[in-house]
Amino acid sequence: MKVEKQLWHPHVTVAALVEREGKFLMVEECIDGQTVFNQPAGHLENGESFIEAVIRETREETAWRFIPHALTGIYRWRHPNNGDTFLRHCYAGTVSDHQPEQALDDGIIRAPWLSREELEQQRNLRSPLVLQCIDDYLAGRRYPLELIKDIA
Repeated sequence: MKVEKQLWHPHVTVAALVEREGKFLMVEECIDGQTVFNQPAGHLENGESFIEAVIRETREETAWRFIPHALTGIYRWRHPNNGDTFLRHCYAGTVSDHQPEQALDDGIIRAPWLSREELEQQRNLRSPLVLQCIDDYLAGRRYPLELIKDIA
Protein backbone atom coordinates (compact mmCIF):
# COMPACT_ATOMS: atom_id res chain seq x y z
CA MET A 1 0.00 0.00 0.00
CA LYS A 2 1.42 3.37 -1.04
CA VAL A 3 1.30 6.14 1.57
CA GLU A 4 0.96 9.63 0.17
CA LYS A 5 3.11 12.31 1.75
CA GLN A 6 1.37 15.50 2.71
CA LEU A 7 2.83 18.68 1.27
CA TRP A 8 4.54 20.78 3.92
CA HIS A 9 3.73 24.51 3.93
CA PRO A 10 5.93 26.45 6.34
CA HIS A 11 5.11 30.09 7.04
CA VAL A 12 7.94 32.19 5.61
CA THR A 13 8.31 35.35 7.67
CA VAL A 14 10.60 38.34 8.15
CA ALA A 15 11.34 40.35 11.29
CA ALA A 16 13.06 43.68 11.95
CA LEU A 17 15.44 44.17 14.86
CA VAL A 18 16.10 47.80 15.73
CA GLU A 19 18.05 48.91 18.82
CA ARG A 20 18.20 52.47 20.07
CA GLU A 21 19.88 53.36 23.37
CA GLY A 22 19.51 49.81 24.73
CA LYS A 23 15.85 49.49 23.75
CA PHE A 24 14.31 47.56 20.88
CA LEU A 25 11.45 48.59 18.61
CA MET A 26 8.63 46.17 19.30
CA VAL A 27 4.97 45.79 18.47
CA GLU A 28 2.26 45.07 20.98
CA GLU A 29 -0.46 43.23 19.12
CA CYS A 30 -3.65 41.31 19.69
CA ILE A 31 -3.45 37.71 18.41
CA ASP A 32 -6.33 35.28 19.00
CA GLY A 33 -7.68 37.49 21.78
CA GLN A 34 -4.34 37.78 23.58
CA THR A 35 -2.00 40.76 23.78
CA VAL A 36 1.57 39.78 22.88
CA PHE A 37 4.91 41.43 22.08
CA ASN A 38 6.88 40.73 18.91
CA GLN A 39 9.41 42.38 16.66
CA PRO A 40 7.84 44.10 13.66
CA ALA A 41 7.29 40.99 11.56
CA GLY A 42 5.08 39.34 9.00
CA HIS A 43 4.73 37.03 6.07
CA LEU A 44 6.63 37.21 2.82
CA GLU A 45 4.17 38.03 0.06
CA ASN A 46 4.18 36.56 -3.45
CA GLY A 47 6.65 38.34 -5.73
CA GLU A 48 8.29 40.22 -2.87
CA SER A 49 11.95 40.02 -1.84
CA PHE A 50 12.90 39.43 1.80
CA ILE A 51 14.23 42.98 2.05
CA GLU A 52 11.07 44.46 0.53
CA ALA A 53 8.98 42.42 2.97
CA VAL A 54 10.82 43.49 6.12
CA ILE A 55 10.73 47.16 5.06
CA ARG A 56 6.98 46.93 4.29
CA GLU A 57 6.07 45.05 7.47
CA THR A 58 7.99 47.49 9.67
CA ARG A 59 6.30 50.50 8.09
CA GLU A 60 2.84 48.92 8.35
CA GLU A 61 3.25 47.85 11.97
CA THR A 62 5.27 50.74 13.46
CA ALA A 63 5.00 53.73 11.07
CA TRP A 64 8.83 53.77 10.87
CA ARG A 65 10.89 53.30 7.70
CA PHE A 66 13.29 50.38 8.26
CA ILE A 67 16.76 50.35 6.74
CA PRO A 68 18.23 46.82 6.95
CA HIS A 69 21.99 46.53 7.52
CA ALA A 70 22.53 42.82 8.21
CA LEU A 71 20.87 39.46 8.60
CA THR A 72 21.03 38.27 12.22
CA GLY A 73 19.74 34.78 11.59
CA ILE A 74 17.32 32.40 9.93
CA TYR A 75 15.16 30.49 12.40
CA ARG A 76 12.84 27.50 12.22
CA TRP A 77 10.23 27.23 14.95
CA ARG A 78 7.35 24.78 15.27
CA HIS A 79 4.35 26.08 17.20
CA PRO A 80 3.68 23.63 20.04
CA ASN A 81 -0.12 24.05 19.96
CA ASN A 82 -0.95 23.72 16.27
CA GLY A 83 2.23 22.27 14.73
CA ASP A 84 2.65 25.12 12.23
CA THR A 85 6.26 25.71 11.22
CA PHE A 86 7.68 29.22 10.84
CA LEU A 87 10.85 30.10 8.92
CA ARG A 88 11.87 33.55 10.16
CA HIS A 89 14.50 35.73 8.49
CA CYS A 90 15.54 38.39 11.00
CA TYR A 91 17.24 41.60 9.89
CA ALA A 92 19.06 44.17 12.01
CA GLY A 93 18.92 47.78 10.97
CA THR A 94 17.90 51.31 11.77
CA VAL A 95 14.72 53.35 11.37
CA SER A 96 13.96 56.85 10.16
CA ASP A 97 11.08 58.90 8.77
CA HIS A 98 8.56 58.16 11.53
CA GLN A 99 4.96 58.88 10.44
CA PRO A 100 3.10 59.08 13.79
CA GLU A 101 -0.21 59.97 12.08
CA GLN A 102 -0.13 56.71 10.08
CA ALA A 103 -2.67 54.09 11.12
CA LEU A 104 -0.99 50.83 12.16
CA ASP A 105 -1.93 47.38 10.82
CA ASP A 106 -5.05 45.67 12.15
CA GLY A 107 -4.35 44.10 15.51
CA ILE A 108 -1.37 46.35 16.32
CA ILE A 109 -1.96 48.25 19.55
CA ARG A 110 1.27 50.25 19.65
CA ALA A 111 4.98 50.17 18.78
CA PRO A 112 6.93 50.66 22.03
CA TRP A 113 10.69 50.66 22.63
CA LEU A 114 11.57 48.05 25.28
CA SER A 115 14.81 46.74 26.75
CA ARG A 116 15.69 43.07 26.68
CA GLU A 117 15.13 42.97 30.44
CA GLU A 118 11.67 44.49 30.08
CA LEU A 119 10.82 41.90 27.42
CA GLU A 120 12.17 39.03 29.50
CA GLN A 121 9.80 40.03 32.30
CA GLN A 122 6.84 39.81 29.93
CA ARG A 123 4.95 36.54 30.02
CA ASN A 124 3.28 37.33 26.73
CA LEU A 125 5.86 37.11 23.98
CA ARG A 126 4.54 36.03 20.58
CA SER A 127 7.08 33.19 20.41
CA PRO A 128 10.51 32.17 21.71
CA LEU A 129 11.90 33.75 18.52
CA VAL A 130 11.50 37.21 20.09
CA LEU A 131 14.25 36.79 22.68
CA GLN A 132 16.34 34.45 20.53
CA CYS A 133 16.65 37.10 17.81
CA ILE A 134 17.61 39.75 20.38
CA ASP A 135 20.14 37.45 22.03
CA ASP A 136 21.76 36.65 18.69
CA TYR A 137 21.92 40.36 17.89
CA LEU A 138 23.45 41.17 21.28
CA ALA A 139 25.98 38.36 20.74
CA GLY A 140 27.13 40.23 17.62
CA ARG A 141 25.69 37.93 15.00
CA ARG A 142 25.58 39.87 11.72
CA TYR A 143 25.63 38.38 8.25
CA PRO A 144 25.86 40.39 5.03
CA LEU A 145 22.62 41.10 3.21
CA GLU A 146 24.23 39.60 0.10
CA LEU A 147 23.83 36.20 1.77
CA ILE A 148 20.19 36.21 0.63
CA LYS A 149 19.72 35.98 -3.14
CA ASP A 150 16.50 36.64 -5.02
CA ILE A 151 16.66 34.84 -8.35
CA ALA A 152 14.06 36.03 -10.85
